[in-house]
Amino acid sequence: MRTQMSRPIPSGEQTPDHELLKIGEVSSRSGIGIEALRFYEKSGLLDKPARTQSGYRMYSEEVLARLEFIKRAQTLGFSLEEIKRVIDDARAGQSPCDEVREIVRLRLAELDKRLREMERYRKELAAMLVEWDKVGRAPGRICGLIEGSRMEHSISGSKGPAKTRISRNKKVR
Repeated sequence: MRTQMSRPIPSGEQTPDHELLKIGEVSSRSGIGIEALRFYEKSGLLDKPARTQSGYRMYSEEVLARLEFIKRAQTLGFSLEEIKRVIDDARAGQSPCDEVREIVRLRLAELDKRLREMERYRKELAAMLVEWDKVGRAPGRICGLIEGSRMEHSISGSKGPAKTRISRNKKVR
């Protein structure tokens, strides 16, 4: 439901100055959940909204543009902390563009490093598969191929496998 106001308002009262949105409408129009909106407010990504006398949050439509900015920044790989710094700079009347470019430069360097690590992992994994294809089946409690392999997790920022140390399984007939 939309409400209009320019000051904290008693429940149900409207003023013609600004159109305001309840949190549910902001959520449905932005595609961002209500709990996330509350978190963004608590984190300082969103300005504190006006409230009715009964405590309902009432956002101006400008919040939709802010939420779109946050989503775009996240798509570009910015963390919420980085987005907050950018927003804080803009609130202070400073252009955050220099910091934005530096963040993207650092992100690109991180990605390049991870790509190199993943390519190295891919080559090692492919070599392991060639060996496994030669072995066929290997005895073990569950699967001797896996049990006989040596894998180290070293791709920075990854939950998956990374740099591998290949232990070749002996061919079993």
